[in-house]
Amino acid sequence: MSLQLTDEQRSLVQTVREFAARECGTREQRLALTDQGRTTSSPEIAAKLAELGFPGLSLPEEYGGSGGSLFDACLFVEELAYGRIPLASYPVTLIVAHSYARFAPEAIKREVIGKVAAGAPTAIAMSEPGSGSDVASLTCRAEKVEGGYRVDGQKTWISNGHVAEHILLVARTSDSGAKHQGITMLSVPTATDGIEIRPIPTLGAEVNDVFFTDVFVPEERLVGVEGQGWAQLIAGLNIERVIIGALALGQARRAFDDTVAYVKQRTQFGKPVGSFQALSQRLAELATEVEATRLLVHDVAQRVDENPGALLPREASMAKLKATELAKRAALEGVQMMGGMGYTQEAGMEELLRHAVVGTIVGGTSEIQKDIIAKTLGL
Repeated sequence: MSLQLTDEQRSLVQTVREFAARECGTREQRLALTDQGRTTSSPEIAAKLAELGFPGLSLPEEYGGSGGSLFDACLFVEELAYGRIPLASYPVTLIVAHSYARFAPEAIKREVIGKVAAGAPTAIAMSEPGSGSDVASLTCRAEKVEGGYRVDGQKTWISNGHVAEHILLVARTSDSGAKHQGITMLSVPTATDGIEIRPIPTLGAEVNDVFFTDVFVPEERLVGVEGQGWAQLIAGLNIERVIIGALALGQARRAFDDTVAYVKQRTQFGKPVGSFQALSQRLAELATEVEATRLLVHDVAQRVDENPGALLPREASMAKLKATELAKRAALEGVQMMGGMGYTQEAGMEELLRHAVVGTIVGGTSEIQKDIIAKTLGL
């Protein structure tokens, strides 16, 4: 295993960077693509990236993907964040698509994965008002009925729910046994009768409440094995945490580079503010942290590729924890070092900070990641 990029991977990175500079390199371009900042994903950008084959990088060729590695996809996600490309829907979409690729029946794979490779978003519904970090405590019911399941309950914080054609629903089909048992995955078209999707106003994120009222889901939309949904979720944690880590790494690099550029040109007391030791040493530390995090995230992604069936709870949690906390720190330092400019929408650092902070919450909070790492140490 080598942490050096191949020629093909360097070309991938360069192509995405050139795309970002050309299509959304200015704030004016990004505002035009996102309804003046009211959304975080541009269908126009998604379509253009799909023409280049990027959304399906790590998805199977037989379903419209390119059959590449998770590491390839992570490089793409990292550059999405670094280039400020308005496609915030993609990381979640990619995580969900890998679950479909692993567990869904053939017909649903062709239905959903093909659309993801063509640039369409998709969603997963796990969290509930009373079930966040403790996902296994979920109560949304999928009762077995003739020909399928009858679903009732509420899901919350559902990314992409308002724009996705399908939701991968995680629901309870049985109360017998431990709480981790009796959980099932179903692929539910969002146009199904009885589904109501309500956007939740938040700081820069597009999330939703999703209500299921007497929703019928045919049995052929079962994903994986009934009652084995928890094990299926656990099997996808490596991919989820590494993808979030790659996203956060790109955010950290963007915040760091923008901060360095600013302190080099901003003068006070007759010289660039970056020359003051109070700032320069903090930036030296951040530079070291960015490089260490890059090596960690890239290493874990390659380990997952080398052994897709292995669970890597310590390594994947470390990558997610380190990268998301670094992105938050880098953006906070950027705001502080840029002073009043750091708070302006024009400079963009406040937007980076908003997006970075949520990374320490989604996909398992930093505290949950630390608990997981501690357990692998026998603590």
